[in-house]
Amino acid sequence: MIKSHICIFLIVISCFSSYADDWGKKGHRATAAIASKYLTGKAKKAIEKILDDETLVTVSTYADEIKSYDEYRKYSSWHYVNIEPGLSYAESEKSKYGDLVMAVRTCEEVLMDDSSSKEEKIFHLKLLIHLIGDLHQPLHLGHSDDKGGNDFQVRWFNDGTNLHSVWDTKMIESYGMSYSELSANFGNVSKKEYKVLASGDLISWVEEGQALANTVYDSAAIGEKLGYQYSADYMNLVTQQLQKGGVRLAAVLNRIFN
Repeated sequence: MIKSHICIFLIVISCFSSYADDWGKKGHRATAAIASKYLTGKAKKAIEKILDDETLVTVSTYADEIKSYDEYRKYSSWHYVNIEPGLSYAESEKSKYGDLVMAVRTCEEVLMDDSSSKEEKIFHLKLLIHLIGDLHQPLHLGHSDDKGGNDFQVRWFNDGTNLHSVWDTKMIESYGMSYSELSANFGNVSKKEYKVLASGDLISWVEEGQALANTVYDSAAIGEKLGYQYSADYMNLVTQQLQKGGVRLAAVLNRIFN
């Protein structure tokens, strides 16, 4: 009887662990909080009209929260895009289920379409807020053969994990700041800095993410024990990506609603 309970427990755990917390709740909330600082008045009003009592921060984890429901499984591939080394997005083989690039474009189209229902706009706005965050976690643009680092096994201090999880959650959690502290400490930019960070388009941001993914892959060896030194070396890149994600989310929303 005890063994059967253990088996059930392990199955449940494995089901949950198969869905990586993309940037983790804290990372997504920090990205959304940063974006909130740079919305125009018109964009704020439009978003409030769609989300009612919810905010960018409260809906930022929605796309992860629905993953375990059968009717939303078809959106799982929207959280990432796998591009083989040396290829551009245009040259790469596309997933028949869609990918992060297609997902962002779809959300934008729905939100800019006057014929879209409010329910459609609510759903796709929640997804878009999350997906722009995913776009700035480098391993969401990683290699298909290791599932974006999910099969790249490492140790985080004394615990077994994978490189994707280290970048999604482990470093941010170990840093010890709340999402609001991350936003306050790493989310403020000048108007000039905003223009620089918000420049480019979706494909140029993907190409930038590809290059960063290669940096992340080169940062560790399979089976390596990572910890304080690794955080010291790469936490700046994590906070830089949270900041970029927030600024660019604001830029995308301002463009859509202005």
